Amino acid sequence: MIIQFICRAILLGVPLLFGSTGEIITEKSGHLNLGIPGIMYVGAISGVVGSFVYENACGNDITVMNGFLAVIIPLICAIIGSTIMGLIYSFLTVTLHANQNVTGLALTTLGIGLGNFLGASLINITGSELPSIALTKTSSFFASKLPLADDLGWFGELFLSHDFLTYLAIIIAVITSLILNKSRVGLNLRSVGESPATADAAGINVVKYRYVATCIGSAIAGLGGLQYVMSYASGVWSNNAFGDRGWMAIALVIFALWKPSFAIVGSFLFGALCNANNYIQGLGTETQELFKMLPYVVTIIVLVITSMRKKREHQPPAGLGLSYFREER
Repeated sequence: MIIQFICRAILLGVPLLFGSTGEIITEKSGHLNLGIPGIMYVGAISGVVGSFVYENACGNDITVMNGFLAVIIPLICAIIGSTIMGLIYSFLTVTLHANQNVTGLALTTLGIGLGNFLGASLINITGSELPSIALTKTSSFFASKLPLADDLGWFGELFLSHDFLTYLAIIIAVITSLILNKSRVGLNLRSVGESPATADAAGINVVKYRYVATCIGSAIAGLGGLQYVMSYASGVWSNNAFGDRGWMAIALVIFALWKPSFAIVGSFLFGALCNANNYIQGLGTETQELFKMLPYVVTIIVLVITSMRKKREHQPPAGLGLSYFREER
């Protein structure tokens, strides 16, 4: 039961890890992207559209489907869809200097509405009596385990039985941490987020760094939406089934203190807290609903503690949420 609980927590936490890593990259450039929930939603439906088209092109015959194409097509679609959302946000906030909070919230509404429209359209095409689309054939390729996973007992189940996107999320978080802390690019990005005027005076292209950081962060967050559909939901898309995972990813950024390495542990902890209500069914519906609040409660506690300690390394970038007007430098 303990191994199953941990594996389930990891499965629930991976979309949050993708979303939080992408948001950390964006916020390190000084931009607060509250459109992450909508971006993850668009990433998910883009991958669904890609896999839906490929499955139908193969006649829904899994023996005809190519495993590489079944994985790479929805991956590319998810990255393209979420990157376009990041470009929209960047154009509005970096080029036009629109309010970042309002733009992010509008992007979330746009992403969810667009996802529901495309999802409903696919459901109408299939003529399904249920309000969902089943892409179980594509999902089976995403869910492939590593070799020897079934032969190594609890070790194989705990460390080798996850889908490849789980390992990809961890690798991306580790690489992001190394780039931010050990490279010149990371130093330039952090300087843009802390003081864009100073970075501009030092010859760093603030607009370029903010555009690239936002688009890359959006692409990574979009993979979280795809992982939710293909792995957690076993390839089944239902409108509005994504829940509040996008907002939890934003909360996880604060919990992780803007450090991708901390986000790895934090995402699995959030997954465990979300999964805890499934193990307390005997305590009543009210108690289960209280357990669903735990990730946000923990985030608030961490926010209060770090604010009281007033350590600079535990605070967000100084320029976060502020538009940069070069002519005022």
